[in-house]
Amino acid sequence: MKPYRRFINYLGRYRGLIAATLSLSILYVILNSLSLWMVASLINTILVNPENIPTGQNGGAAAGTLFKQLQALTADLIRQGTPLETLARLAWILLGIFLAKNLVLYAKNMTAGVMENRLIRDLRNDLFAHIQSLSLAYFARQRSAEITSIVLNDVGAVRLAFTKSLQRLVVEPINLAVMISILFIISWELSLLTIPLIPLAALFTTRLGRSLRRRARRTSQQIAGVMDVLQETLRGMRIVKAFGMEKKEISKFQAETQHYYHLVFRRFSLRNLTTPINEMIGVLIGVVILWVGGQQVLLGRGVGAEEFMSYLIFLFAMLQPIRSLSNISADLQIGLASADRIFSVLDEAITIREKPSARNLGHFEEQIVFDNVSFAYGPDLEPALENIDLEIQRGTVVALVGASGAGKSTLADLIPRFHDVTGGRILIDGHDLRDLTLGSLRSHIGMVTQETLLFNTTVRENILYGDPDADDRQVSAAAEAAHAAEFITNLPQGMETVIGEQGIILSGGQRQRIAIARALLKNPPILIFDEATSALDSESEQHVQAAMLELIQERTVVVIAHRLSTVQRADKIVVLDRGRIVETGSHQDLLLHNGIYRNLHDMQFQAA
Repeated sequence: MKPYRRFINYLGRYRGLIAATLSLSILYVILNSLSLWMVASLINTILVNPENIPTGQNGGAAAGTLFKQLQALTADLIRQGTPLETLARLAWILLGIFLAKNLVLYAKNMTAGVMENRLIRDLRNDLFAHIQSLSLAYFARQRSAEITSIVLNDVGAVRLAFTKSLQRLVVEPINLAVMISILFIISWELSLLTIPLIPLAALFTTRLGRSLRRRARRTSQQIAGVMDVLQETLRGMRIVKAFGMEKKEISKFQAETQHYYHLVFRRFSLRNLTTPINEMIGVLIGVVILWVGGQQVLLGRGVGAEEFMSYLIFLFAMLQPIRSLSNISADLQIGLASADRIFSVLDEAITIREKPSARNLGHFEEQIVFDNVSFAYGPDLEPALENIDLEIQRGTVVALVGASGAGKSTLADLIPRFHDVTGGRILIDGHDLRDLTLGSLRSHIGMVTQETLLFNTTVRENILYGDPDADDRQVSAAAEAAHAAEFITNLPQGMETVIGEQGIILSGGQRQRIAIARALLKNPPILIFDEATSALDSESEQHVQAAMLELIQERTVVVIAHRLSTVQRADKIVVLDRGRIVETGSHQDLLLHNGIYRNLHDMQFQAA
């Protein structure tokens, strides 16, 4: 389905607000036309010929053309004893009409504003909710800056295109139809000359719109590139400064913004062509009518002076909706480019789905079983895991070791079902993971990773992420067990200290202990440690190791580690190489085996 049709379907949830906005818009068009008619009456009946105001016959309409009849009905409405009294009455009527028109305009803008802001809110919420449901594979291939740009910039562009523009697309044709009808009432001969010139503007704006849409799509993609450079630089500011690369980063950012500038300038120049060219088309129409109609008035053939003056008033009033409609095409094309990007995210398939018959996982009692499991990150990519057969008994510690790229983290990520296996199955207590609800499965699993993710909030809120319903005593107990209580006490506001983006005010070891406290508070029966100590110094590693010992008691633990000193106490060590299990056993057994594990062990400890 094309983007504008999909978006109109999306707007269906706001039927009430749309109906109210359109009703008020139509009422505004009527009042606006009426105000113009009364202004024309002021000129024709009061200022031009105050002593000869036409009246209806026996209170009815005057004989003659439809214009003369309407003019007479208006005169009957405003006529008083003297021209001065008639002028006063007309002034009061004009004041009332303009007051009503502006009250309706205010109400229309308010209902439209409510609809627009609800649309932006709901669209961003739907995008964010859908993004949350996507698998980790999507985020591996999609830049975070691209997603951010779509959620913020493209949704904003759609607001302009599909709310304001669609509103005008409905209202302005009605306004135009009313104006054209009045022009035909005043003089059908002049109107037959005027109306065929209008499609010139439509032809120009249609061709311009196609070019604008292409440029708008490129501009949206380029601003994502700018945001990508900005985010990378901010995240890596320590490295940038350490290597003295400030000038290079500035140069890279300037190159991206220069490219963005050129794209915006081209779009801007095309966009601004619309108004002057349509203005000139309008002036061309006006000049033609002025010449033809002026001749008729001066030569006494065709329209009279009063009709011609009224005709000019409504003709130039008609140029406003024509200009508005010409701008709509440009705005819609820009919005369509953004809508394409928005729907590309919303159309992204949710690969990790719950079955309708999915059941909750009760207490974890027995074991996790990998039954001939294979996995690849894409249909055209080499398998990251092949023919994995592995049993992890409840209450045991299983370590995964191997060279970088061997498949350790991939194997661990399959347990909470971050990805679905492409071959074989994974069972927990005999239940296939795909037959369980995601919520119940992941509630049994806690994770502590090498790159600890902390939020830009207080220490307390970061620990509470493990269990939002925990009380202060439980939070303090988790911090104590994670060996974090001492350094938390020394922070400026203790538990209420805001730790900054990614916990920047804390050291690596402190961040890891906060993460362990978070996992302790969740109190899951299954724990996954993914390189939790590889980036720490010896002292920090000792603190984290002590915290990990508190955490793993009476739990089933999967540990991924490069440092073999951290896995020697594991009940089972699994050695992976190129996505396959090549060795399994205890530390002592594997040393005696003289295989890959023994080689890794000897290299590390000889170097030490």
